[in-house]
Amino acid sequence: MRILLKLVIDCDADAAWRALHSPRAVAELYGSLVRLESAETGGLPTRWEPGTDAVVDMSFAGIVPMGRQLIHASDRITRDSRGEVRIFRDSGIPLTGPLASLDVWDHQLAVAPAPGDPSRTLWRERLTIGGPTAPLLWPGLWAAWQWRAQRIRSLAPSWAHDVEATSAAEPGHTA
Repeated sequence: MRILLKLVIDCDADAAWRALHSPRAVAELYGSLVRLESAETGGLPTRWEPGTDAVVDMSFAGIVPMGRQLIHASDRITRDSRGEVRIFRDSGIPLTGPLASLDVWDHQLAVAPAPGDPSRTLWRERLTIGGPTAPLLWPGLWAAWQWRAQRIRSLAPSWAHDVEATSAAEPGHTA
């Protein structure tokens, strides 16, 4: 079963790509509704690099446990008729909680310059889920993804002003 999103957001594709790799930006997508915290010593990585494996605990409003998720990050770049498309993929799997009843979790997020306006981004997501409980979980995940789309639209303009990326580009900045 699949859940798809396709929207144009108000930041360039480079800013969207940085946001996809930022655990902080990903956590902001869920706002106060869902909290993501590292289940491992040392906390979340500062950036999802290809090959990154991280285990996160999810909770509703920071109070009600929702389960633990393995995030496995990978990247690829393809081309379509409009040019370069960068794809971030989380091929991890829910480990505990209600979503752990799924035996397939494949979340791919693609960003490319928006057609006719390279200052904006064409954002596409595909979440593929499978398993005996997928039909039961699909409606709730679909609703969560619609809410997520609204959060992406509202947060995207701030991604163009990412403090980490801006600071690193300033002359004389040292990390």
